[in-house]
Amino acid sequence: MSGKSPAVKLGYVIVYVPNVEEAVSFYERAFGLARRFVHESGEYAELETGQTALAFANEKAPTITHEFALNRAGTTPAGVEVALVSADPRAAFAKAVAAGAVAVLEPTVKPWGQTISYVRDLNGFVVELCSPVG
Repeated sequence: MSGKSPAVKLGYVIVYVPNVEEAVSFYERAFGLARRFVHESGEYAELETGQTALAFANEKAPTITHEFALNRAGTTPAGVEVALVSADPRAAFAKAVAAGAVAVLEPTVKPWGQTISYVRDLNGFVVELCSPVG
């Protein structure tokens, strides 16, 4: 590594959903995340996740200029996931499932020592709950 700053950095991840308020409320209950910003229109919101933000936008927002598969429970999930790192991924998994997340993979210790698990949120989007790597 050269030690130089990268030309770009990850600013936020946006998940397109049918109802922003429902998604944000679910993530508050299931994962303990706090609201960082909610646009007055209610069509966009960000949750505090550290240096970057996890954002939600209404899938019918007029600013969207591209097509995408809709996130829906009961359908094949999108080819992407969000990983939320926890010091206690087993407790994070149990909290998420108790809040209505659908269990996909119970907490499992991988050969490299990391504990990972997967749930799907109320819209079917995949969320990994894991311990820090290393």
